[in-house]
Amino acid sequence: MAMTLSDETLAKAAATGDRAAFATLLERHYDRLHALCWRLTGHQSDAQDLAHDICASLPAKLAGWRGEARFTTWLYRVAVNAAHDQRRRQAVRNKAALGWGDWEVNRQADIAEAAAAKDWLAAAMATLSEDLRDTLALTMDADLTQAEAAAVLGLSEGTIAWRIAEVKKRLRALATQEAIQ
Repeated sequence: MAMTLSDETLAKAAATGDRAAFATLLERHYDRLHALCWRLTGHQSDAQDLAHDICASLPAKLAGWRGEARFTTWLYRVAVNAAHDQRRRQAVRNKAALGWGDWEVNRQADIAEAAAAKDWLAAAMATLSEDLRDTLALTMDADLTQAEAAAVLGLSEGTIAWRIAEVKKRLRALATQEAIQ
């Protein structure tokens, strides 16, 4: 019997919670709704998502249907509005993702730059004498103060200060020489 009722009659019944009327409306119009969604989105998977979202929200939307237009006209307007909303959300996500991508590119560049600096320092340290390398390792890698490094090496704090100054001078000279080449 439900198949003989008009869409408008079924829509009014579905708006009051009649599940059978709602099921009949979906049965009649789902294929056309899906086809419209496909034309609006251009992709099968997006069309399926959009059609399912519309169907899920349809019971609440039917409560606001006033019956001033044919049911199919109203349903298609709901679909067009939903497609517009989906496009706006996608545009916001794309814009946010674009910014995130820039951030990630910069983060990766910073990581690569830090790794290159660490590699350069390791290679530069290999060119230093053992005394200077030991002093640098204690003060830089082990985070010891000059006084603590002096105690470990059995030297005066002034000798440690001189060694650190010498390391800086040699590393600057090495960096300058590499920059020239």
